[in-house]
Amino acid sequence: MAGQRSQVREPGAPGALGGLSPRSVAVWTAVALVGAIGWAVLALARGEDVSAAWMLAAALGSYAIAYRFYSRFIATRVLRADHTRATPAERLNDELDYHPTDRRVLLGHHFAGISGAGPLVGPVLAAQMGYLPGTIWIVAGVIFAGAVQDMVVLFFSTRRDGKSLGQIAREEIGPVGGIAAIVAVFVIMIILLGVLALVVVNALAESPWGTFSVGLTIPIALFMGVYLRYLRPGRVAEVTVIGVALLLLAIASGRWVANSGMADAFTLDPDTLVICLVVYGFAASVAPVWLLLVPRDYLSTFMKIGTIALLAVALVVVLPSLKMEAVTDFASRGDGPVFAGSLFPFVFITIACGAVSGFHSLISSGTTPKMIQKETQVRAIGYGAMLMESSVAIMAITAACILDPGLYFAMNSPPAMIGDTLQSASDTITSWGFTLTPEQLAQAAESVEEESLLSRTGGAPTLALGLAGILADFVGGESMMSFWYHFAIMFEALFILTAVDAGTRVGRFILQDGIANAHPKLERFRSTAWLPGVWLTSAIVVGMWGYLLWVGVNDPLGGINTLFPIFGISNQLLAVVALAVSTTVLIRSGRLRYAWVTALPMVWVGMVTLTASWQKVFSGDPRVGFLSQYDVYQDGIDAGEVLPPAQDMDDMHTIANNSMVDAVLSAGLALLVVVIVADSLRACVKAIRNPESVKLAETPHQESRLVAPAGLIPTKEERAELTAAGVGPGGGIPQAGRETEREEVRE
Repeated sequence: MAGQRSQVREPGAPGALGGLSPRSVAVWTAVALVGAIGWAVLALARGEDVSAAWMLAAALGSYAIAYRFYSRFIATRVLRADHTRATPAERLNDELDYHPTDRRVLLGHHFAGISGAGPLVGPVLAAQMGYLPGTIWIVAGVIFAGAVQDMVVLFFSTRRDGKSLGQIAREEIGPVGGIAAIVAVFVIMIILLGVLALVVVNALAESPWGTFSVGLTIPIALFMGVYLRYLRPGRVAEVTVIGVALLLLAIASGRWVANSGMADAFTLDPDTLVICLVVYGFAASVAPVWLLLVPRDYLSTFMKIGTIALLAVALVVVLPSLKMEAVTDFASRGDGPVFAGSLFPFVFITIACGAVSGFHSLISSGTTPKMIQKETQVRAIGYGAMLMESSVAIMAITAACILDPGLYFAMNSPPAMIGDTLQSASDTITSWGFTLTPEQLAQAAESVEEESLLSRTGGAPTLALGLAGILADFVGGESMMSFWYHFAIMFEALFILTAVDAGTRVGRFILQDGIANAHPKLERFRSTAWLPGVWLTSAIVVGMWGYLLWVGVNDPLGGINTLFPIFGISNQLLAVVALAVSTTVLIRSGRLRYAWVTALPMVWVGMVTLTASWQKVFSGDPRVGFLSQYDVYQDGIDAGEVLPPAQDMDDMHTIANNSMVDAVLSAGLALLVVVIVADSLRACVKAIRNPESVKLAETPHQESRLVAPAGLIPTKEERAELTAAGVGPGGGIPQAGRETEREEVRE
C-alpha cells in the first residue's frame, strides 16, 4: 500500500499542474478568454445570427484547459502514474494480444476503437432541442465524466494485466457485484456491437464507392503491419506517409470505381455485407494485434481526424451561421418529431458517446491496456482520445444546426408524422413554425443527387448534408455538393467499422474471463495464448451479434432492430458501471480524498440514465414508454386494427412483442446496475472502516526496462533519455536490456 500511495511524476513535470512561465501564463490566459467569449456568445445571443465558429472556440478552448490542467492533476495526483513500472505489454508480451506499441500508433488504435456511431449521429439527433443544451453537455460531459472514465479505467486495467471491466469488478467489489457486472457488460456489449454493425451495413449497402474504399483499408493495414514488424521496424513516420497516401488513393479511386464498369462487383446487398462483416470481425479478433487491428485503426484515424480538421478549418473560413434556435420549444414540451421525451434526461442519453460512453470502458479495459508502453501514457491515450471524439460530436451538432431547421426536421421526422410527399411534409413542418417549401426540399435532394431526403432518419444523412454544405462552400462550390455528401457517407461507415473490430476482440476477452470464472477446470480459457479458447470465444461473440444483425437486415422489425431503442440507455448504464468500479478501486487503493473525481460523474450519469430507464419502461406516452406502446398495439390487435408503421397483423404482433422485450431488458439492465452500484458502496464502506483488510488484485510492481515518452511530443528530458538508451522516438528496450532479455529466453 505504501508503494501505491507514493507519487511518481511525469518526466520533466515539477508538479501536478507543472511550472508555468510568464509566457505560458499569457498563452493559457488567452486560451481561457477565447473559450469564455465563445460560451458567452452562445449562451447570451438571442434573435441574431450566431457564427458556428463560436461553438468551435468554446469547445476547443475548454478542451485545451481541461487537458493541460485537469488531466495532469488526475494522472499525477489521483492515479500517481509510475513510469518506472512495467506494464503488461512489456511483461506479458505474446505478440498476439500483448504487445508494446508506439504511443502514437496506439492513440490511433484507441481513438478508432472508441469512435462508433454515437459521436456522429447522437449530437445530430439532439439538435432537435437546440444548439445550446447539446453543446454544453458534450463539452462539460467529456471533461468531467467521459475522458475521466476512459483514463481511469485504462490505468486500473493496466495495473491488473489488462483485465476486463467485469473481471476487475469481480475481484475488487465481490462475487455478487462482479457477476452482475460481467453479465451486464457482456449483454450490453453484444447490443452495442449489433447496432454499430447495422449502421455500417446501412451506410455501405448498394454503395460501390464506400465498399471499395473501406475494403481497401484492410490490405493497406496488413501491409503497414508487416512493414513495421519486419521491413522497417520503428519507422512510424515513414509508414504513416505511405499508409496515408494509399488511403487517399483508395478514397479517390473509390469514386472512379463507382462510375466504372466495376461498380456492380462492389455493389453489395445487405445480406452479403453481413457475411463480410462477420468474417472480418472474427479475423480481426484472432489475428495478432500488430498485423491488422492496430495498423488499420491507426490508418483510419488519419481519415477521421483529417476530415474533422478540414471541417474545422472550413468553419473558420466560411463562418456559417447557426440556423437552429439556441433552445427549441421541443426541449420543454417533450413532443419532438425526431425523438420523444423532455430535455432531461433524453438529450443526455441521445448524445451518449460524444460526452460519456460506457463502450469506451471496454476498450480501455480490453485491447489498449495490453499494448500501452508506460502508465504515464494513459493521459494522452485515455483522456486525449476522448477529447478527440468529443470534438467530432461538436462538429456533428454544428453540421446539423447550420442547416435550415425546416430541412432538418424533414430529414429526421418519420413518414407517420410528416407524410411521404413534399407537399405534406412542407405543410406539416410549416405548421410547427418553420418555413419550408416543396421546392426547397426538391432542390436539397437534387444538389446531392438523391431522389428524396424526406425521412432520412438516424442522423447520418443529416450529418452528411451539413458536412457537404460546409465543405462545398470551402472547396468546389455547389458543383461539389454531391461529392462531399457521398464522401461523408463513406467516412461515417469507416468511422464506425473500426469500433466493430476492436469491440469484437474485447467481447472475446470478456467471454474468456466469464468462462474461466465459472469453474477452476476452465481457467485455461483466460489465457490469450491458448488458441482453441481464443477461436471458440471469438466465434461465439461474432455469432451472437452476427445473428442479431442478420435478422435485423432481413426483418425491419426484428433482430437488432428490436434492441435499437435501448442502445443509448445501455451505453450509459455501462458508463455508470465503469465509474462505480473506478470509484471503488480508488477508495480501496487509499485514494479516498480523490474519489470524487469518478464518484460525482457516476452519481450524475446514474441519475440521468436510471431516470431515462424508468421513463422508457413506465411512461404513459406510447412514444416514450415501452409498456404503453405495448398496450396500444395489443389493443389494436384485439380490435383487429393495423396501426402504423405495421403493414399487417403479423407486424402488429412483432411490434407488441418488441416493446415488451425492450421493457424487460431495460428494466433488467437497470436492476443489474443498481446491484453493482450498491455492492460497490458496500465494498467502499468496508474499505474505509477497515483499510487493513483491503487486498488489492493489483499486479506487484516490476521494474520497467522499456524507455518511452509519456506524451505524443517528448519533453527535453525524455529526448535525452531516449538518446541515452539508444532507441528511437517510439521508445523501446535499450540494447543492454535486450541482451539481458535474450539471456533470460535462452535460460
